[in-house]
Amino acid sequence: MKSIKRTQRIISLVILFFVLGMAVLVFKLIHESSFYMMNSDKHELGFVYDRKGDVLFDGTGKDSYPDNYFLDVGNIIGDDKGQMENTLVAQNIEKLNNYSFSNGLIQNGGQASICTTLDHASNRAVFNAYGYQEGCVSAYNYKTGEILVCTSLPSLDVTKGYDNIANFKPGTLMSKNLYKTVPGSTQKVSTVISALEIMGTSQLFSKSFTCTGKYTNRTGNDIDCHNPYGHGTQNIQEAFENSCNPFFAQLIEDEDLPLDRLKKQYEKMGYAINGAKPEYIDINGIQCETASTTLEDPYQFKTQWGCIGQGDTIVSPIQLMMWQSAIANESGRMTMPYLIDHVTDLKGNVKEKAKTRYSDKLFSESTASSTKQIMLTNGSDRYAYSISGYRVGVKSGTAQVDEGMKENSLLVGFVDDPSFPIAFCILIEDKDSGYLTTEQVAQVLLDNLKNNY
Repeated sequence: MKSIKRTQRIISLVILFFVLGMAVLVFKLIHESSFYMMNSDKHELGFVYDRKGDVLFDGTGKDSYPDNYFLDVGNIIGDDKGQMENTLVAQNIEKLNNYSFSNGLIQNGGQASICTTLDHASNRAVFNAYGYQEGCVSAYNYKTGEILVCTSLPSLDVTKGYDNIANFKPGTLMSKNLYKTVPGSTQKVSTVISALEIMGTSQLFSKSFTCTGKYTNRTGNDIDCHNPYGHGTQNIQEAFENSCNPFFAQLIEDEDLPLDRLKKQYEKMGYAINGAKPEYIDINGIQCETASTTLEDPYQFKTQWGCIGQGDTIVSPIQLMMWQSAIANESGRMTMPYLIDHVTDLKGNVKEKAKTRYSDKLFSESTASSTKQIMLTNGSDRYAYSISGYRVGVKSGTAQVDEGMKENSLLVGFVDDPSFPIAFCILIEDKDSGYLTTEQVAQVLLDNLKNNY
């Protein structure tokens, strides 16, 4: 009798383990089948769309598109071929999976999709404006964080493949908006913010320095002005508009701007100082590089030059754009950017809807307000005709690269309009290789966003 009961218990345990094993197997099939299908030769992906439903990536590859249709967004959207990792598709490929355990492989193009915030028409217009020149443009809604334009040249149409990859121009497989570059005098926005935060508006505006075309600092190094005849005696507004290097070099030496406080403010804004390890800004899984510089001695050339936007200072265009939101909103907090508005599953259900997020406070509301006014005055005084139809706050910059052999042109700014809250960063590489100006690109950018957004 005991042996029968023992046998019954053993059989019951065997059945229990079998049932549990089957449950685990079914669970793994349901939850891991998508992974194995994604890594099989028969996997099929859904679509990536712009904000109006325009196709930006076709994972099925079955439809046909006009030649170079994806050229303006090729290196930010990417594809599933493994050649570009820091792209929207590569970092979010599981969201495009057209297979589920219950539904199997969707053969009709599928419903899994990523709906982005990008405006394809505006990206193409800006891309076309560059002609044979190269660079990048980013623009977003500084109230919501929606990235509307993120185009980078040179680029590629992903439908054409990579058979000719050895002949691709440098930078083709990356969006330059995400990677650090020399900011030139757009860096003076950060220096103005820091000075306002440390001194306050009244004290900073009470400062005046004289520019004779060159300033020899206290360690004997020369800081040249782009105007060899100088700008005379100026206050901060005049020096900002004139982009006067000698003024800013003297400002960095000023005893009311202690270096330790300047370093802390730069760090608060996201700079890695004096060799510290920089962090990344995450944009839907895409990594965007952050700023770094050297601030060691306020009387030395390297520190002064870094605060002017040369030397060791490098910043990504996306981060330059993000700082504009903290100014335009007069909050001192950046609006965090995003590319994915929402995702749809195989049944077309909307999920993962984006939400607006903000950074920690980088500087005070009063500093934001004063910086905004300085930039708006610059826009009104210097750019009213070259960027017409918009009330803009802007700062331009010329950046020496390739050991001074070439110069890049930059423009950062925002539109001061509650119904059209756009912040942007424009970069034209090797500006002297053509006749294009950042103001011309800005006009194309804003006009097209106004019409399409």
